[in-house]
Amino acid sequence: MSILNTLLKEPPIRRLTQLVVRALPVSSRTKATWDAVERPQYLVGVLHAVDQTKSEGGKAVSVVEFGVAEGYGLLALQRHAAIVEHETDVRVDVYGFDTGTGLPEFIQDHRDHPDKWKRGDYPMDEEQLRQQLMPRTRLVIGDVRKTVTQTELAAPLGFVALDLDLYSSTVAALRILERPDCRLLRRIALYFDDTREASNHRWAGELLAIDEFNQASQSIKIDRWRGLRARRPFPEADWIGGMYLAHHLKAIGQTTLNRRTSRMR
Repeated sequence: MSILNTLLKEPPIRRLTQLVVRALPVSSRTKATWDAVERPQYLVGVLHAVDQTKSEGGKAVSVVEFGVAEGYGLLALQRHAAIVEHETDVRVDVYGFDTGTGLPEFIQDHRDHPDKWKRGDYPMDEEQLRQQLMPRTRLVIGDVRKTVTQTELAAPLGFVALDLDLYSSTVAALRILERPDCRLLRRIALYFDDTREASNHRWAGELLAIDEFNQASQSIKIDRWRGLRARRPFPEADWIGGMYLAHHLKAIGQTTLNRRTSRMR
């Protein structure tokens, strides 16, 4: 079997295999491995969230998209969530955050990349989008600086996709990781959509927001998702570079302490 798997991953056979996997009724995990779905980064994030939830003894998890725009990403996220929930028996609640009117007012310097976007870009047809949402998908409309702290998640947070474009909006969205009333898994999958183009740099946009979050937070640190490319048929896939993990250091440390205490009893 290992020889067969190796052969299937060799170009050009891997492209043919990908088409076959996309067409066949195989598991979501197999489709994620072969990038055989729309937005595989979202499916990989949901699978990680469910796996982490099960490892922590949980039965439900929340997955979030910041920056819904026309809604293509949120619709893909809810499809992946429904399939993974059916396969694993872990409940997956989906949330989408957006202004509903496109990009908000920019801050008055380079950090929001005024060279790339303008206010009002990516508006939403809210009524049309809501008609396509599943019962456990919640669309939250409003200024993310307010909605990120006002919206209660029914289950611990396990995956967040950030496609807000702006530094200022990303800073606001990352506050979800520091809310005292928001339950977090020990490792939360993150996808940042704007970190890999030539115009992206650490003095603006999402990369600056990540750096500033890590400088300010003592208990949670965001780092690249190391090892994700290993053993994948398409390790060169561009989306992999946008995958990160938020490591809840305090929760991890508490787990270690609890295990030591348990062994001493």
